[in-house]
Amino acid sequence: MLVFKFGGASVKDADNIVNLANVVKRFEGNQLVIVVSAMGKTTNALERLTKAYVDGDEQMHAIFDEIKKYHYDIIEQLFDKQDNIFNEVANTFVEIDWVIEDEPHDDYDFIYDQIVSIGELVSTRIVSAYLNKAGVKSQWVDVRGYVHTDNNYREGGVQWAKTRESISTGIPPLLNKGVVVTQGFLGGTSENFTTTLGREGSDYTASIFASCLGAESVTTWKDVPGVLNADPKLFNDTIKFDELSYSEAIEMTYYGATVIHPKTIKPLQNANIPLLVKPFGDPGAPGTVIKENGRNIFTKPVIIVKQNQVLVSLSAKDYSFISENHLSDIFGMFAQSHAKVNMMQTSALSFSVCIDYSENRFKKLLTALRQDFNVKYNEGLTLITVRHYSAEWLNDLKAGKTILMEQLSRNTIQMLVK
Repeated sequence: MLVFKFGGASVKDADNIVNLANVVKRFEGNQLVIVVSAMGKTTNALERLTKAYVDGDEQMHAIFDEIKKYHYDIIEQLFDKQDNIFNEVANTFVEIDWVIEDEPHDDYDFIYDQIVSIGELVSTRIVSAYLNKAGVKSQWVDVRGYVHTDNNYREGGVQWAKTRESISTGIPPLLNKGVVVTQGFLGGTSENFTTTLGREGSDYTASIFASCLGAESVTTWKDVPGVLNADPKLFNDTIKFDELSYSEAIEMTYYGATVIHPKTIKPLQNANIPLLVKPFGDPGAPGTVIKENGRNIFTKPVIIVKQNQVLVSLSAKDYSFISENHLSDIFGMFAQSHAKVNMMQTSALSFSVCIDYSENRFKKLLTALRQDFNVKYNEGLTLITVRHYSAEWLNDLKAGKTILMEQLSRNTIQMLVK
């Protein structure tokens, strides 16, 4: 049994959906669970819609109309006008209409999950319908009935015992009837509300299903030839890794490598299931294999770039030292605000930390911190992490940049720059 994950780029238009069907046909005879992301940049568009709704922005309906038009344009290229997929997609978009007709909920993260999740629900409806049209017997499955989470919206914590029972008992009978198509990124609460598992969380969904079903492997289909040492949009002459160990992949994702979601590896490592990262445009290519005894061969350093970072510097209002008690309080506030810490440094009188920027969460964090600390911050920064570095590479990366904070260890250097 195999688990495939197709990201947004691999379903961004009609031609790519046809290509997806052709890829799936290459594996006829295998039991397949297919996990699909929202199409193209739909998640970004739904995030804009969510913000417009909460802010009372008059552009809200125009944004929503643009999202719907994008999907209907794709459907019209793939299906006859009378195909039932038009009704299925319309009925799914109605769920957003129900949300935006009411006044916004107090919890932004709750609203976010109810709206942004529609991207995956629509994309999987379209993919499943097209597979059936293309002669691949397919069943659409609502992942919210299988991946059970807590109520931590936008970072849903998987309730593993309940999830494992639901998937291991519910999915095998469906696999005997054909391919199962379901949504990445999403989960469901005991109150039947939708949660998301964290941005780019479809890889994690695939690993959850693989772990619960004892899959032979997980393949995540990307618009790159495999795992590269750097983002090809930012760096020339990137190289592909043929193999990586689980531990190296975990390190890379921890520091922000976007080719794999950070939580993906653990369920696979625990069950000793290999992860294949392959190009959807060349399905016969070897890609990258991530496994327990994967060989880590580094002829170039691994460079990971995270944009939209904030440097927050704190000091006690009474000029006392930053003690363990202070740090305990600070990390409690970071946890309550769901702030993702990427780098930190402490001195006698100050504590500095680099975090991902999220407007609503950052406002909440600042309010909490300012009760007991003096707070300064810099926005719009970039965090560059280099693993297996050399002095020559570091000199090139530092050229022309203002470095606000830097950390160096045996294998890794991090630089927060503007």
